[in-house]
Amino acid sequence: MDEEQAKRLGTFLRARREELGWSSRRLAAECEMNDATIVRIENGQFAAPKPDKLSRITEALGLSLSDVFALADYAAPSDLPHFMPYLRTKYRDLPSTAVEEIERYAARLAKRHGVALEGPAPGEDESDEHEEPDETKGGTS
Repeated sequence: MDEEQAKRLGTFLRARREELGWSSRRLAAECEMNDATIVRIENGQFAAPKPDKLSRITEALGLSLSDVFALADYAAPSDLPHFMPYLRTKYRDLPSTAVEEIERYAARLAKRHGVALEGPAPGEDESDEHEEPDETKGGTS
């Protein structure tokens, strides 16, 4: 990544942080990084920030990893995750019964159209188990 790209990436990340109303210290804490690292990335002072750091910043800011990697001129994975691991990861706040219902429907639909839904079994691709939502947080039964 050249100096101009580094500055463009930093500006993009800073704009999102400011849009969220976060300080650089807050973002650093969210990412478990040093505040100076965040400031240097935002100022375009790193020609090649480590991908794991960019990933943590991206996740904390709610940005697309593909978009951020493209700005950093890093190769982004070209393949998509399998449907079931994606579903369990993306919608981990759904109750496990809802995820299972979606999985059953997707399996029936895929079978009807001759498509194989491959990937790890539930629990093999994520570290947290699904929890039933707290009724006080708007969950439904």
